[in-house]
Amino acid sequence: MCHIRAGALSIAILACLFTVRTTAALAQSAGSIEQTFAGSLTAVPTEPLTVSGAFYVPVYSSVSMSQGKLRADFSVTLSVHNASETKPLVLKRIAYFDTSGKMVENYLKAPIALKPFATVEVFIATTDTRGGTGANFVVDWAAPNEIAEPAVEALMVGGVGPGHYAFVSQGRSIRLVKN
Repeated sequence: MCHIRAGALSIAILACLFTVRTTAALAQSAGSIEQTFAGSLTAVPTEPLTVSGAFYVPVYSSVSMSQGKLRADFSVTLSVHNASETKPLVLKRIAYFDTSGKMVENYLKAPIALKPFATVEVFIATTDTRGGTGANFVVDWAAPNEIAEPAVEALMVGGVGPGHYAFVSQGRSIRLVKN
């Protein structure tokens, strides 16, 4: 009797996790950052954006293992943090690219502005392997005047058999322009 209850409980937990994961994946479709992270956003500044930059973030939705005979798939959470304590950060583009450099998805319909110290995220489900082993994000940002560069990084989580893995990839600044 206890074995049946434990089994039913395990199925219920798995169903709940699947529902949460499916909801999170759906919540991260292109253009939904504005709804999902409304509390992190503020009005886009009206003054000219005189400082701008871009970050390149390598991510791994899949990793080849065992001399290429096994593939491990990972969920990816890209986080973009406004590192300024007092100024908004404008995000102009969050684009996801696959191994061949082809854009898979653009997550912003229009520029958005993050409040000071606020964060937005993009979630790629483990089952979404469109990025492949060499996936990456490019995040374009701007501000009306000098600002602390944003912190941009990705967390990958997944497992193979009984082993679970998690690792972080930090964004690299690929452009900084001061007009």
